[in-house]
Amino acid sequence: MGYEALNQYRIMWVLVFFDLPVETKKQRKAATLFRKSLINDGFTMFQFSIYMRNCPSRENADVHVKRVKGMLPG
Repeated sequence: MGYEALNQYRIMWVLVFFDLPVETKKQRKAATLFRKSLINDGFTMFQFSIYMRNCPSRENADVHVKRVKGMLPG
């Protein structure tokens, strides 16, 4: 019996590490909006600039990775 037979339940974690500039008011607002968007998408703050989210499948993780890329400040 191989590893695959023993572990049919699979989850994935999506971790977001970031360091955004916050020198100007506009930059601070963009960083705050990004953090709030992560929380609204189900991410939990692990540290101030590290957020994580568990996903039940690879496909679901891919969806959230795509969303995070779309949330990035310009």
